[in-house]
Amino acid sequence: MDCLFCKIVAGEIPCRKVFETENTLAFLDISPLSEGHTVVVSKRHYVNLIDFPEDEMPSFFSDLKATAKLVKDKLQVEGFNILQNNFPVAGQVIPHIHFHILPRYKDINFAKIKKNPEYASNEALDAIFRKFN
Repeated sequence: MDCLFCKIVAGEIPCRKVFETENTLAFLDISPLSEGHTVVVSKRHYVNLIDFPEDEMPSFFSDLKATAKLVKDKLQVEGFNILQNNFPVAGQVIPHIHFHILPRYKDINFAKIKKNPEYASNEALDAIFRKFN
């Protein structure tokens, strides 16, 4: 399968893992919209929310909640947004179910957040990653 997130789950592509269970993986986004932007994926490949089996939702959403709490606590942010896109027209770039946790900081106006065309440096990602350990 040529799915970026499946390759990350399989360990073929490295990531900065911040949370993991048997069925879920959460890692720092390499093109963050805010400091600590975290992606939460199902370890099984489903294209989007429509394909995601209902019987897997309770454990996944429990993991999503645990990851959001971890992000909030470790990064000491006052809030966060959770974003999830379905189908290309809605902004879904990678056809594998995933949720974005966007830490919110007082000095960042959400209306000003746009897709970051640049990748974060390894140093910047490592600095955030260390906060999870």
